[in-house]
Amino acid sequence: MVELSTYTLESLHKDDGLELYRGRRESSPFQILVIVPQAKSRGPEVLKRLEREHKLRAELDSDWAVRPVELLRDRGQMALVLEDPGGQPLDQYLERPLELTRFLRLAVGLAVALRRLHERGLIHKNLKPANVLLDPDSGQVWLMGFGLASRLPRARQAPEPPETIAGTLAYIAPEQTGRMNRSIDSRSDLYSLGVMLYEMLTGQLPFGASDPLGWVHCHVARQPISPVERRREIPEALSCIILKLLAKTPEDRYQTAAGVEADLRRCRNEWDSVQKIATFCLGARDASDRLVVSEKLYGRDQEREALLEAFNDVLTRATPVLVLISGYSGVGKSSLVNELHQAIGLSGVNFVSGKFDPYKGDIPFATVAEAFQILIGQILSKNEVELLQWLNDIRAAVGLNGQLIVNLIPELELIIGKQPTHT
Repeated sequence: MVELSTYTLESLHKDDGLELYRGRRESSPFQILVIVPQAKSRGPEVLKRLEREHKLRAELDSDWAVRPVELLRDRGQMALVLEDPGGQPLDQYLERPLELTRFLRLAVGLAVALRRLHERGLIHKNLKPANVLLDPDSGQVWLMGFGLASRLPRARQAPEPPETIAGTLAYIAPEQTGRMNRSIDSRSDLYSLGVMLYEMLTGQLPFGASDPLGWVHCHVARQPISPVERRREIPEALSCIILKLLAKTPEDRYQTAAGVEADLRRCRNEWDSVQKIATFCLGARDASDRLVVSEKLYGRDQEREALLEAFNDVLTRATPVLVLISGYSGVGKSSLVNELHQAIGLSGVNFVSGKFDPYKGDIPFATVAEAFQILIGQILSKNEVELLQWLNDIRAAVGLNGQLIVNLIPELELIIGKQPTHT
């Protein structure tokens, strides 16, 4: 068992409610890394991230990952102890654009580490400079921060309020916002890699925003300025690689980290040889080792436009519109509805949906209740001022029928409180 009291801890950085320390002990070359929640962020979600990262230790290799050693309590708080491979967090090197030779060395190291992670069947889901340790001279890279990592090859993100989206908003992929009708998979990590490479090469993030909804809008709807426009000496080939990684839809990005690695190695070799990188066809070695079925919606343009037209009518006229979608099971009704996520999510309004389940046909208003349960979850995530406004509006709307509505949607009681029973 590691005794933290025997180490001198040096703070490396604070990020996302967690603080990273490097522990040193006198007369011993052995060092450790320690992650602890910050005082204001000791909620259950932060602790779950530490527990999840610890559980993954057997699947992580010290060649490319910072491996957890032990999860313990120290002076009343949880702490995750990790091996220390050396190096510094990447975010400490981003005060200015990296010189091209160093950039290419580190970019290849990042692609290698990400390839190794994906070969283990893991998706990181929170790639960012704070979760990367590196040796700037050798180009060796180690990934860390696996608290959101997933073993699922593909998962759908619900369109939650921007404030509650897991991950760091500046680096998440568009599908991680829940507003793209696409699932999260290994290609989501490739988008985050693109954001990091953009920042390393230009000294700036591809987008900037002042609030969570603004970040969602950037990732879903805005196109980044080409890196070569930010920094003229950047070779066009490198700029194209980064823009391909930053494609809005996963099918337009690189499909594998191995494909990115191959193209970056080619760039590094040419730069080391002749200090020049010629343009070339990207993705020549970007072949996935598994079948990935495209989630792009085909043959539904007319229906999609009808839904968007109905939505725009609601926005402009402030009048309710009823749209019914019918069809056999499996024909794509849900996918069609999910196409609205992008337009609705960027408008700042709440989006909820419910499905008619044949096994719940004997439960009155089951589908309506399902949709409103989602809405209640969105309302509960809002700040106190907005929550109070919703409380007043809902109480005014339900009037004396509050208990009837609570009987249908029990979660509503969390917002409007106990309701009197009227006879």
